[in-house]
Amino acid sequence: MATTMDRTDLLSLYRQMLLIRRFEEKSAEMYALAKIAGFLHLYIGEEAVAVGAIAALRPDDYVISAYRDHGHCLARGSEPGKVMAELFGKATGLCKGKGGSMHLVDVEKRFMGGYAIVGGHLPLATGLAFASKYQSLDQVTVCFFGEGALPSGQAHEAFNLAALWKLPVIFICENNRYGMGTPVERAVALYTDITETARSYGIAAEQVDGMDVLAVRSVMRRVVEQVRATGGPFFIEAKTYRFMGHSMADPAHGHYRTKEEVEEYRKRDPLLLLKQTMLSQNLANEADFKQLEQEVGAVVAASIKFAEESPFPAPAELHEDVLME
Repeated sequence: MATTMDRTDLLSLYRQMLLIRRFEEKSAEMYALAKIAGFLHLYIGEEAVAVGAIAALRPDDYVISAYRDHGHCLARGSEPGKVMAELFGKATGLCKGKGGSMHLVDVEKRFMGGYAIVGGHLPLATGLAFASKYQSLDQVTVCFFGEGALPSGQAHEAFNLAALWKLPVIFICENNRYGMGTPVERAVALYTDITETARSYGIAAEQVDGMDVLAVRSVMRRVVEQVRATGGPFFIEAKTYRFMGHSMADPAHGHYRTKEEVEEYRKRDPLLLLKQTMLSQNLANEADFKQLEQEVGAVVAASIKFAEESPFPAPAELHEDVLME
């Protein structure tokens, strides 16, 4: 973890990851209680990617994600109560209860959505970057997606156009090794050659340890500065690992990996790695982490209370669009 060690800075990163972790754990609990309907894809284990990457951005940069979007939305600074209310389908949610878990949008934070179609949002990221370049703005667009999106045609079209037009977009592949909708043999192969996919289009690419929030932020700071200054797309493969199944529809370890494998990867839990770093550098103590647990616990509890007490959308709103200014 090569970076300047600052206590306040590191505790802030830890708190953001902890918020995502506890929010997701409570979301799973609420899903089991039938408070959340539909599908629910948790981000547990991958927190370092969203927190590290988004920490390198400006407020006016764009962020866009796929259906495992709670972590990105929270890392971008969205109000937890509004996020939870959206999961509950309530009128006080980010999208007035009409988007749900897979379609979070917070335009004020420049979080331009989660999208349920695998790979379907990559062309949208390219479009956002095109708009910034067309207007001669020095904004960057960051697009998060899983490795399962790479076999889709629209992903390759997005890469091709981004390279052809030298657009200020950073593609971040959260490679958790098991691309849904992709045969396991192909998914494992993707784990070793993802950056070559981007390079084949002339896009600069590199890998980063997606379990290390400091490593992710360090790479992103450099890449964002490069893209902002010179333009042109960039591709980052963040090697990460989710500890839960693909969604709440499958077991914790799924049908495609063993419990032992998951437990082995838990030894590199992003929260654990950062905590160990801070303790080893005498930048924090156990009391600090206990206090953060209490603070974050209170925030998550308040988000659930807000969601539960909020009303559902009125039937008359069924045919009304969600207007987001």
